[in-house]
Amino acid sequence: MKVTLYGSGYVGLVTGSLLADVGNDVLCVDIDEKKVDDLNKGIIPIHEPGLDKIIKRNVELGRLNFTTDMDRAVAHSEIQFIAVGTPPDEDGSADLKHVLAVAGTIAERMDSRKLVVTKSTVPVGTSDKVGARIAEVLKERGEDIEYVTISNPEFLKEGAAIEDFRKPDRIVVGTEDEYAREQMRKLYAPFCRNHDRLIFMDIRSSELTKYAANSMLATKISFMNELSNLADALNADIENVRIGIGSDPRIGYSFIYPGCGYGGSCFPKDVKALVATAREVGYKAELLESVEAVNENQKHILQSKVEKHFNGDLQGKTFALWGLAFKPNTDDMREAPSRVVMEGLWERGARIQAYDPVAMEETRHLYPDHQDKLTLADTASDALEGADGLIICTEWHEFRSPDWTAIKEKLVSPVIFDGRNLYEPKTLAEHGVSYYCIGRPRG
Repeated sequence: MKVTLYGSGYVGLVTGSLLADVGNDVLCVDIDEKKVDDLNKGIIPIHEPGLDKIIKRNVELGRLNFTTDMDRAVAHSEIQFIAVGTPPDEDGSADLKHVLAVAGTIAERMDSRKLVVTKSTVPVGTSDKVGARIAEVLKERGEDIEYVTISNPEFLKEGAAIEDFRKPDRIVVGTEDEYAREQMRKLYAPFCRNHDRLIFMDIRSSELTKYAANSMLATKISFMNELSNLADALNADIENVRIGIGSDPRIGYSFIYPGCGYGGSCFPKDVKALVATAREVGYKAELLESVEAVNENQKHILQSKVEKHFNGDLQGKTFALWGLAFKPNTDDMREAPSRVVMEGLWERGARIQAYDPVAMEETRHLYPDHQDKLTLADTASDALEGADGLIICTEWHEFRSPDWTAIKEKLVSPVIFDGRNLYEPKTLAEHGVSYYCIGRPRG
């Protein structure tokens, strides 16, 4: 099948490359000429394990192409995916200008039936706006050309997106048009060979399903973080509590790990957008507002522990920081807890020596003028050299079993502030390391 996909960011690249990988003829569109040139050479702008090889292979086979040519994009296929960004406005609502701009671009050039599929994460009612924009432009052109709007939200986890796309838990499609259903079923057939993963529903329910899924997961995380702070106050061990409640199949173990807050491009933005959507229809989403508030507070928990340990005097102190990305296996630092930690410590007069396996370039991009406050180390070990303590913000595998003797030798004072509960407090106590984690007694 021929597919056009607007937006060569995270969602667009994963979707386009994996649709091409099963044999489809995919054309990805972007307005950034340099990005398009790089992608046609197999150079990708994001870190997602294995994605570079898939893109390179399908570009070489001619099944995946990238362009800035909108005429070519619209003419290429009947199925037109919109996967552009929906950044948050100041009030937290999703900014739809890029989505609606693509809808206008399609309508200005279409001369045959189009299935316009919104893949971007968008508020309920967006497909109606996309349809209205297409209808408006067609009316201005004096044309009466058939089109169908479809909602097809993505449920990809950064760092595991390839597996998620190839073996999805579900493929949600919002449309009540029978022809559109048939075409979407054909498109996703290669991903439903084991069993049918397609769930068809009305468009508005499809749009809400995406926000509901991410908000539910964010709620579980904030709930556990709230409990971890209570466990701290009660001298209980949140790890024992986690195992105790996770053993209940109604709760399960997924997303109940306490930490220093969630980040990334999805959970923070989607919770805020759903709160804004509720506000627009006159409903106060109190639980979701609390989920967001708890998460924002949790991002400051490590700084509070650092300040308490050093009696509030951080002026001139240097801290090693392991993990800059918001989670492992990505270089994404959007809303990352590490940024809150670093910026908070800088305000108190401290310096940071940071290391991350893949997010160093992104850090340089975000903080180009912070050389006096920020040193990016070549290795995790180098980051420790002469530091007054170690702070951990991301649970990369290479941090899980360190050499405690070497850490003590490199640190000025043997103290670790662990935002991901990677270690056993008793083990650290046996090695003579002061260990502050999330919701666990110090050992």
